[in-house]
Amino acid sequence: MNLPHHGSNPQHVYHRLHMIPPDKIIDFSVNINPLGPPPFIKENWLDYLQDIYDYPDPEAAALVQALSEKEQLPAECILPGNGAAELIFILAQLLKDEQVLITEPAFSEYRQALEVQGAVIDSLVLREENGWDLDERIFKKMQGKKAVFICNPSNPTGRVYSRALLLEVIKQAEKTETLIICDEAFYDFTAESHSLAGDLCRFSNLIILRSVTKMYALAGIRLGYVMASAPIIKKLKKRQPHWSVNALAQRMGISCAKDTDHAEKTRGWIASEREKVKHELLSIGMTVYPSSTNYYLIAAPKEKELYPYLLKKGIVTRHTENFAGLDGNYLRIAVKLPNENQALIAALKEWKGC
Repeated sequence: MNLPHHGSNPQHVYHRLHMIPPDKIIDFSVNINPLGPPPFIKENWLDYLQDIYDYPDPEAAALVQALSEKEQLPAECILPGNGAAELIFILAQLLKDEQVLITEPAFSEYRQALEVQGAVIDSLVLREENGWDLDERIFKKMQGKKAVFICNPSNPTGRVYSRALLLEVIKQAEKTETLIICDEAFYDFTAESHSLAGDLCRFSNLIILRSVTKMYALAGIRLGYVMASAPIIKKLKKRQPHWSVNALAQRMGISCAKDTDHAEKTRGWIASEREKVKHELLSIGMTVYPSSTNYYLIAAPKEKELYPYLLKKGIVTRHTENFAGLDGNYLRIAVKLPNENQALIAALKEWKGC
């Protein structure tokens, strides 16, 4: 099937498949906070708007300072960007023509960015029978590589990897000056923190990617940041376009960096709602895989055509055609509001003949 590479923008899915979209569509393909933006975004909206009349600070100094305080890291170890996607493409510039390992299934942007730079890409495809967990094979696979991309929590599986194993990977990689690029875009949705940010000062080869817009439902403003040693940040900054982070993103990012209430509320709510949905799906015979974040996988063999069936019902899930190791035989589904989750369950019950 000729499908978009990402979730969101469901109109493109229907267009690519030459399907007429139904009047009502629920987008389960996009992994942003179903509770929406925090109240302070709406409360301060008119204040934020004052900043659109002038060019943004090209250094994003106030935002960097707010992130520095949040992460307890020196300001020179943080670089904001126009979404994590921009930062991935900038990172790829450091890896031009190099040998790089991607642990998969994983966000397709890593491969796309690396291919543009002519990198030689190898894959470590994690196994379903092992719960798509990171395993000891990585030590052999990463030999001779300039960098390794690891998404933790995993997108698309929602799996959180062992902290002990990740630290051992970083230690072994440090001996050969191999960069470990850990994408933590969904770390703040997990019930317990699994971030490696506190280890950045110990490892000069560790790079961490973050997204601001998923937890705070601000995908349209495009904001992410990267954390690494000062020398790496300096190299990345040289490759970043001027005024990369717009004025609204900078102001909202500062507010989000100071937040704890909205994130804490979201984590508890997501964990509870995800388990409710999982219980109902299991009760009708669906295969649902464990997840620690705001999305999960279900088994959906292509020959059973569940994906197009749901599209006809106005339920847009995330196909897995471009996730290595999944190959379109699963669907990734976001945790949404209760009434939306019930619409999904009703459609699946109908499909199952329940």
